[in-house]
Amino acid sequence: MTAEEHKAKSVKNVKCFVVTISDTRNVSTDHSGQLIKELLAIEGHEVLGYRIVKDDPTEVEDLLRQVLSRDDLEAILLTGGTGISPRDGTYEVVSRLLDKQISGFGEIFRFLSYQDIGSSAVMSRAQAGVAAGKVVISLPGSRGAVDLGMRRLVLPELGHMVSQVQGI
Repeated sequence: MTAEEHKAKSVKNVKCFVVTISDTRNVSTDHSGQLIKELLAIEGHEVLGYRIVKDDPTEVEDLLRQVLSRDDLEAILLTGGTGISPRDGTYEVVSRLLDKQISGFGEIFRFLSYQDIGSSAVMSRAQAGVAAGKVVISLPGSRGAVDLGMRRLVLPELGHMVSQVQGI
């Protein structure tokens, strides 16, 4: 089977939950979370839930544990809290919950980001992995980073990642 044939068997309609981690954003100012939801819908994926949570590790972990326990979801997409400022704790929380890391996601995201914004891309801690049988993808909070990550990495591979996790 060729790579194209293999990928063609991927899940076409992924059931997703979107989480924005931010101390300052609300539904009307969360441009990154809204973009994730819009792009998922355009590609035929379903957003079954959306929340904004403060950049507090305990709050983020509590929400993620609740979402990971849901049987109706296949992927969780997060935006925000991936930098290196004192309040950025998303990376540590997500890392603790992952059963498997998808290391190439963060590596390629930083490479693509470097081509776009230069050396400050090294401070991004975007990551992806598998937790509780679900794909978990954590993107930076900026709209530009979300646009880059969604269009270049997430949307081309989300169905394929879910299929792999499900053993399809």
